[in-house]
Amino acid sequence: MTDLETRAAGRRGALRRAAPALLGYAAVRALGLLALALWSAARGKSAYTLLTARWDSLWYTGVAELGYGYEVRLPDGDVHSNLAFFPLLPWLERLGAAVGPLSYADAGFVVSLLASLAAAWGIFAVAEHVYDRRVGLCAVLLWAVLPVGVVQSMAYSESLFTALAAWSLYAVLTGRWVTAGTLAALAGLTRPVGLAVTAAVWAAAVAAFARDRRRPGADGAHGPPSAPGESARRVLGMLLAPLGAAGYVLWVGHRTGDGPLGYLDVQAGWRNGFDGGAAFARFVAEKFTSFPAALAGAALVVGVALLVRLYVAGVRQRQPLALLVYTGIVVLLALCASSYFGSKPRLLLPAFPLLLPLARALARARTSRAAVVVCGVAVAAAVYGAFWLNGSGPP
Repeated sequence: MTDLETRAAGRRGALRRAAPALLGYAAVRALGLLALALWSAARGKSAYTLLTARWDSLWYTGVAELGYGYEVRLPDGDVHSNLAFFPLLPWLERLGAAVGPLSYADAGFVVSLLASLAAAWGIFAVAEHVYDRRVGLCAVLLWAVLPVGVVQSMAYSESLFTALAAWSLYAVLTGRWVTAGTLAALAGLTRPVGLAVTAAVWAAAVAAFARDRRRPGADGAHGPPSAPGESARRVLGMLLAPLGAAGYVLWVGHRTGDGPLGYLDVQAGWRNGFDGGAAFARFVAEKFTSFPAALAGAALVVGVALLVRLYVAGVRQRQPLALLVYTGIVVLLALCASSYFGSKPRLLLPAFPLLLPLARALARARTSRAAVVVCGVAVAAAVYGAFWLNGSGPP
């Protein structure tokens, strides 16, 4: 077989291994969309509009159609500028509308559907590489049945970002440094949290260089990595990784005339910023001033404690450094930003390595018991997603 044929056979084998996970993921998402359609119809709303033409979806399609420069000035003085939205999803929406009969909103929906499948496959690939195939299957199903999993089917950027992040991390784990850096750069063009992917690539590369220095050469001295060109590819991956996010942030600063930190001013107009979690802590504390709001406050405390526990479990299970760095930054930015609090659950969607300890536990259970658990949670998540998306506030 030629090298090309070998690679093609390898990809087919990888797809066959992932097929059960992808079919399971598609079934869960189909259940969620069915529940949303039924719930929305009962309330006289369009499920498709909720998925493609509400909240942030409108901002993305606006960028795709009209470009950057649109802003809304609110009575309280806040300025909501579409410069806050990173460009990769609008670019893909514009491309989809240009090559076919789709509207920008339709193209955004198609991108999210395809990206969510790519994300599921990437999650499977990472989990299978770190653990085994059964854990990979369980990790994908757990990501699918998250209470806010309906966002994975919306014309939002979470699915696209998670796909790029997962495959970049997989490339890091398998030593494909240029691929990892390229995907990290694309992730950086998708969401501000692309910083987490870049940091993961850099941390893993620095650790690899440190291992190389400790590795004895043929004469017993510390020597270079055994694979020719490995160091050069690693450095190139490191250089590529930050280009997407850095390029867009610098472009925004140039466009606004506010310099390299101009993007922070744009986010401030949305009341978004990093405050170390102070605003979130105040939000939770205020819940305990009345009843039954105190129950919601207690649930938030339990939720944060669970996130910390899952992260610690990942550390104890010796997850690869790239996963730990990536997850830690995603969680930190989600919880410690002064953004709209209703959006924090979806901001945590890309932190899929948090699910790996749960996936390991589920994989050890009997198949029948695991199936009952997943099906039960899938039904609950479908109902909650339909209720949540039919609410008044954006997800």
